[in-house]
Amino acid sequence: MSATLDRQLRPIYDAIDTGSNKSAIVACNKLLKKQPKNDLIKALKALALVRSQKVEESLYLCDEVLASKPSDEATLSALSHVLRGLGRHLDIIAMYDTAWKQQPSNEDLGAQTFSANARTGNWKAAQQVATKLHKLFKDERYLYWSVFCAILQANDATTQPTLRPVLFKLAHRLLSSAQTPSFYSSDRFYVHLTILKELELWDDATALLSSEIGQTICSTNLTIDELRREIWKAKGSMKEEGERAQQRVKEKDDRNWLEFLSVLDATFWDVSSAPETAEEAKDACLHQITKAVEFFAQIADNDGARDRSGPLALLELEKRAVSHGLSKDPDAIYTLAESYFERFGDKACCFEDLVPYVQFSGDHLSNWIAYLEKHTSTATPEDLRRTINALKLLRYNLTQEQLTPELEAARATQYIRLYLDGMVHGQSLPDTELQPVDDLVVLGAHAFVTLWKTTGDVSFLYRAVVILEFASGKSKQSYVIRLLLIQIYHLLGAPSLALEHYRQLSVKQVQTDTLSYLILSRASTFALSSLGDLTYSTECMEASQIYLSNSTDTAEFVVRAFFAEKYSQIPDFVYLEDRLDNSLQRDLMKMEHVRMRLAHEAINSDLVDMELIELKFIFDRVHHDNRDFEVIPNYQPRDMPSFREQTTPFGKVPGSGWLSSFLKIYIKAFQQASDLDDSVEDKLLIGDRPKPHVESAGTMLLDDRLAQRPRKDFEELTPEETALLEFSTAVAEWLGPHHDYIRPPPAAVLAEAARQTELKIGHQPKGMTLPEGSSNGDARKDIDPPVVQDPPEIVLTFFDDMKARFTAALDGSVLSPELLHIITLTQEAFLIFAVETNRFKPAAVVKTHKLGPLVQSFKEIRAKASTTLTEMSTELEKLAKADSQINRQAEFVDHWKHIEGSEFNSEFISGVAKKVTESRHQVFEGIAKGAAKVSKTHAS
Repeated sequence: MSATLDRQLRPIYDAIDTGSNKSAIVACNKLLKKQPKNDLIKALKALALVRSQKVEESLYLCDEVLASKPSDEATLSALSHVLRGLGRHLDIIAMYDTAWKQQPSNEDLGAQTFSANARTGNWKAAQQVATKLHKLFKDERYLYWSVFCAILQANDATTQPTLRPVLFKLAHRLLSSAQTPSFYSSDRFYVHLTILKELELWDDATALLSSEIGQTICSTNLTIDELRREIWKAKGSMKEEGERAQQRVKEKDDRNWLEFLSVLDATFWDVSSAPETAEEAKDACLHQITKAVEFFAQIADNDGARDRSGPLALLELEKRAVSHGLSKDPDAIYTLAESYFERFGDKACCFEDLVPYVQFSGDHLSNWIAYLEKHTSTATPEDLRRTINALKLLRYNLTQEQLTPELEAARATQYIRLYLDGMVHGQSLPDTELQPVDDLVVLGAHAFVTLWKTTGDVSFLYRAVVILEFASGKSKQSYVIRLLLIQIYHLLGAPSLALEHYRQLSVKQVQTDTLSYLILSRASTFALSSLGDLTYSTECMEASQIYLSNSTDTAEFVVRAFFAEKYSQIPDFVYLEDRLDNSLQRDLMKMEHVRMRLAHEAINSDLVDMELIELKFIFDRVHHDNRDFEVIPNYQPRDMPSFREQTTPFGKVPGSGWLSSFLKIYIKAFQQASDLDDSVEDKLLIGDRPKPHVESAGTMLLDDRLAQRPRKDFEELTPEETALLEFSTAVAEWLGPHHDYIRPPPAAVLAEAARQTELKIGHQPKGMTLPEGSSNGDARKDIDPPVVQDPPEIVLTFFDDMKARFTAALDGSVLSPELLHIITLTQEAFLIFAVETNRFKPAAVVKTHKLGPLVQSFKEIRAKASTTLTEMSTELEKLAKADSQINRQAEFVDHWKHIEGSEFNSEFISGVAKKVTESRHQVFEGIAKGAAKVSKTHAS
């Protein structure tokens, strides 16, 4: 690039870097008048256009530059950013490959070609490029690139299982040609061990690990040390590993829990790997248990209260001995648990440590309860923590007989009084610190939720809200308290308050994937998008940002790891990318956003076509459920459902079955409402199609898969959602033949799309040629039109059935979300019907195809749907008005008069009551008005 051109381009680069895309486009246009064939300027303009969401214009420029086969670094870099923004990763690979073929001696271009393949996970091509680089430039780094790409290809979800051993053998053969031993680099050593493990070459792996340098690497690299443990376990050498682990603990005073687990696994290896009836194995194991007890007991005695590893190992040892029928002392685990509590009862982690081991019964349970009940002091911070742990453990072992409303109410009172008494220990703490008494109010909330589940009295949920809101004000950084409030506010139909607390959690980055279900699960139940309030719709979009940045960011990390030869990091990056790209929560959010979008936007071809393509991609994914359900604390008794399960609206968590069911509803509806078939879709699709997962690849056609109804899918649906699925299926089967008959041929659809694009950008779009063998004529003109059928019974009765459900729910027997659930699903059914019948609205279509009787039946169904929604809306508005007029303060206040010296004054409680009432009124009124608006919009 000349110095003059560089000066001319600098303002363009600066404008793009600062997001001033309009200025960059203007500057590019000026330069293009003088240099109309300059590919770099065109690429920069295309980049500014794509970042301005002017996709069609950028596509035309992009294709023009690609056709010229650029090879200079600046143009390639700019164009790669454009193609990445368009999702055309395969074109990036082809572009660099073409450029490298023009300059085969250019090592940088070769490395960039490798990088382009690595960014997209195209490991087969990346391996071939790396092999070529090694042959050309003799750098052993490229050989390891080739080896590791073969490993990644073997582990890729798109690789057939039968090919995987072949790829590992290829990697091993390539590695054997290396001039330098792998142990000269810890990451190369990792690559070598990975291959030997997969091929089960245990002798070679043992030789490497037993060498002096191998032992040194393992002692300084935790990743390789973990791999070493996996190898010993896989080759059946756990007893030897256990002995070595003991030696390391003794020599280095190591308290790595992995070392203790190795000793435990080795102790029970004889009975774990031998038949249960093998007496010799049991005798050998008993001997090992005796030695292990001595080993762990010595560590526990030496460490005292400094470290928990020894006592925890003794508990785990005894638990495993009991499970194998090898315990000699029936009182051992009780004695160890009591000793552990005595030593570590003032540690915050004590409850979580002991839970796996204290499932007592009989005399042990009685003694355990009597022992724990002695701890009720809050005099010092240590006493307070010990009391909290004792209360948690007591609650964990409660029996059904001890969960009467009277006893549970007494416990709730006890928890709150102790909470108020213990607050003195946190008075001097800054706002950034957690209050030491937080867990007591969490226990109180658990007790109130149990009381609600037992009695059905919603006032207990109000009491839980009061204590949690009070504690939240005292401990502003307590995410645990906010999590409980989010759950309970959803039950009370106060979504705005739940959202407020969710935002206070400051969820960021990958946490969005694991925690956004808290607020966005079945979010359309509370969304006011039909009224124009896009709060929840926006929340879906913001939560999706992590997925948009994931592919770019993680791909860059992978490439950097290759160049830095940090091979041990690459599988984690690839794994993270795969987990996020195929996240179940990502697509659950997408489904919710589609449902909200349909309620808010006009139903037209742009909405239908765009969502159809994306939903079909989702339908082919094999999902990973990354949601963190354990983050919600659970201190309920062991024989009861967890707090999360108790407070989940409708008692059902949407999962893969729920997603599959709703995808089938919307794909079928959009498929019939759209003019796109696969050939047209391929021509109009901008980005690359996702790579098919080996488990999802099959011979079954899409329509056949959409027709499947696995029983397990229905387990995640509420009765109303099941009714919606049956309604939408019946509508699709009824109207499908008419859609297929009237839909224009693919050639006409593509020609019209090309014409619209040309009008928009002023150029004939490339690649929109008519499919071979097709024409603008209608191939179905000689086929008789389908016979008009009467609407199925389920379609005719659906809205009456939903009205009956709604009327029954008005008696106050259900919580607010269930009432909203009925009306929002009724509204959704009406919208799906509008999508299915949109094609038949033009009078010309009705007249040409003689669809008068069919369209007349639409009017009957629309009238019934509109009337039903209007009546529901009216009743919901009445309920909202009545609910806002009730004095909720009494329901919130009654309990606190029994607690002497309570800080829950009436002003505070009244404020909480007012917030809950206003939030519920807002969503009731909003849903009611939104339903009325939808009813009016689609009534004709």
